[in-house]
Amino acid sequence: MKKEKGLLLVLSGPAGVGKGTVCSALRQENTSVQYSVSATTRSPREGEQDGVNYFFKTREQFENMIEQDQLLEWAEYVGNYYGTPIEYVRETINNGQDIILEIEVQGALKVRERFPEGVFIFLMPPSLAELRSRIVGRGTETEDIINKRMTVAKEEIDMMKKYDYVVENDQVHLAVDRIKSIVTAEHCKRERLIEKYKELVEVD
Repeated sequence: MKKEKGLLLVLSGPAGVGKGTVCSALRQENTSVQYSVSATTRSPREGEQDGVNYFFKTREQFENMIEQDQLLEWAEYVGNYYGTPIEYVRETINNGQDIILEIEVQGALKVRERFPEGVFIFLMPPSLAELRSRIVGRGTETEDIINKRMTVAKEEIDMMKKYDYVVENDQVHLAVDRIKSIVTAEHCKRERLIEKYKELVEVD
């Protein structure tokens, strides 16, 4: 019987919505989901580790990766590059494992062009006021950057129509439960299983 491929899960949403927190909580509950580490040119935040949270690159290193087509997607966001190394994603899916990409909206839409069979989930804040409060609470951005992020967030929320699912991150454990339900349903889709089970009715 043919081996079922893994799912490419793409989780994105506005900065400050809690993508990283939800992603970490999901992986703690479902250890079979692999995490695709993105590359970025932004500086590490306190506690972040190279190769764990991100692959931290110089602009020259990142642009070299672009030239060599080593990225599934990449985007420049508020002055920094972000991108997804492609080889690890392909290997994981072909081995039958699910992989989750936690990326910005621009990047997610580029992935959709190359992997339309992916599962695209937009993480929504309960409100814009709550989103701003979360960004301010980080204590890592200036007022000018916060205002820029809020302007971009409004534009990104309008892009949710290009996603398969919308999950509100009102409480992390509830958001994780919703995503787990989506994953279960996607694994049961007819079009994902039809080739695998055709062998049961084939006659020699």
